[in-house]
Amino acid sequence: MPTFTNDEATEYDSRITRLVPGYDLLHSTTAAQLKATLGDHAHILIVGSGTGKEIAQLATLNPTWRFTAQDISIDMLNIGQQRFADMGISERVTIHVGDVATLTDPVDAAICLLVLHFLADNGDKKTMLKAISKQLKPQGQLYLGDLMRPETTFERDAQFILCQQLGLTEVGIERMKHNFEHEFFALDRIRLADLLNESGFNTAKLYFKALSFSGHVIQKR
Repeated sequence: MPTFTNDEATEYDSRITRLVPGYDLLHSTTAAQLKATLGDHAHILIVGSGTGKEIAQLATLNPTWRFTAQDISIDMLNIGQQRFADMGISERVTIHVGDVATLTDPVDAAICLLVLHFLADNGDKKTMLKAISKQLKPQGQLYLGDLMRPETTFERDAQFILCQQLGLTEVGIERMKHNFEHEFFALDRIRLADLLNESGFNTAKLYFKALSFSGHVIQKR
């Protein structure tokens, strides 16, 4: 799993919108659902919180929510810490460098966007999902957004075309094609359902779809 160090960390926010069609909409629709379902003083876990962009958006929606920002990249978390300090919300955010499994504070909801496809389906995906389930309070909800296997023969080609329209260079397209083949471990809907069931979750409900990127909300069983 990549750790996004140095330039990869500092350039992440400017690059990711060219790689993921609907990136901002995925985050906005996730945030809106949290606003609709959580009360004041909720505690939210952000898995792979990176530069803290999600937390910044959520902190603006509700001034009393608390957050755990988890990531394995200290460079990404350092950027996030500075963002939180600039916003004056540092006291509402617990920074956690390391695996989800080492967390101990129960949460009301969890967000895991664009993380799971980096983990191989050799037990690593299930380990993370089980760790998230363990952290959630009873009936807590996981918002899972991820790259999925294509459902049509032309979906990947369409994705490359759209990313190019979003500003991705030819070099970037070639790198993306390589990553799809060698670095990403996308699931189909059936395999995702099996993993969620084995990890203590109910049936996933789709709330976002942009070509191969899908967003699901899943309640802890």
